[in-house]
Parts: sequence; structure tokens; C-alpha cells
Amino acid sequence: NHGYVTANDTGYFGYFGALAGDPKLGYYAYGLGTWRIYALNGNCADVGGCGPKSAEVAWLKADLAANPTTCVLAYWHHPRFSSGLHGSNTIVAGLWDTLDAAGAEIVLNGHDHDYERFAPQSDSGALDMATGIVEFVVGTGGRSHYPFLGILPNSRAHNNTTFGVLERTLSPDSWTSRFVPIAGNAFTDTASGTCH
Repeated sequence: NHGYVTANDTGYFGYFGALAGDPKLGYYAYGLGTWRIYALNGNCADVGGCGPKSAEVAWLKADLAANPTTCVLAYWHHPRFSSGLHGSNTIVAGLWDTLDAAGAEIVLNGHDHDYERFAPQSDSGALDMATGIVEFVVGTGGRSHYPFLGILPNSRAHNNTTFGVLERTLSPDSWTSRFVPIAGNAFTDTASGTCH
């Protein structure tokens, strides 16, 4: 999100070029085996919104319909649900709702400087073990840590003292993940799931 401090996030789009999609949009999709991966733009004010009638949501719905796959993963910056300092972001609800309606498996976010994994949730944040989305907030790259303001009901793992990365394995009809801490730290978290 700090990229938009410069006009139209020229640093990001200048560095990644065509790989980052149309610089006026900042969202795109690609196939990876049986998975459809969505890189979405949660900086909604900079791309005309993320509401139900926005261009980004219309594009997402059309791409989901045109590319039916066994498994769906999406990522963007601001988390829909978070127990961290910035909290949950309703501005990206249109993205989450669209993915939930399509049966997506995983959403990856950042923004809050912590690690948090949620149980599968519906678009309203209700526990939905059958068809809900598993969300990961991974803001553990090394700048700083943020406090948790109150742990949300479906949070299954959370840590705000360890830097590290999330290792993910995508299989034809399932996934696994493992939080890998930097050397000298003990916190880790593992999870797995099957595609809907």
C-alpha cells in the first residue's frame, strides 16, 4: 500500500513491468496446474473501488466463470479479517464475497505486522468448515511487529513476536502451509486443507 505514495505506484509497476499486469489496474490471474491464482488490488480507492459493482469485482467474477478450476487462491494487501492493529477491512469485502461465492480455498494478506491463520470462514466471518475460505495474514517480513487488539473468534494461530515466511505447497486437490521462523525463533504453524 505504501507504493501508492508515488503517483500510480510507479515503483512497483516500473520494477515488475508487464508481470504486474496493467498498471492502471494492478490485478491479474494465472493458472498453476489445477489452481487459479488471483493477484488482486486491495488498494481500492486507487483502482475505482472493490465494491460489488466495481470494475475489479466484475473482472474477478468473469475470470472465475471463464476459468473453472479445482482450486482457487487469491492474495492482496489489506486483510478482510484481522485481529491485528489495523483490524478487519470491510473495503475489500467485495473481493472476499466474490471468492467465497466461487468456492475459493485460500486468501493471503499482509498489512498487519504479525502472523495469523483463520479457520475457514464465510463472507460474513462465520465459521464454515465445508466451503469457507482459509485466510492467512503474514506481515512478518522484518520491519516491526504490531500488537493484537483482540483475537477474533475464528483465529486459529497468531503470533506477533516472530519474523519469518509462509511456505506453501499446492497439490492437485489440496494444500499445506508451514510458517518458517528466522533462525533462533521457535514459533511455527502448520495447516492443510482440500479443495472444495
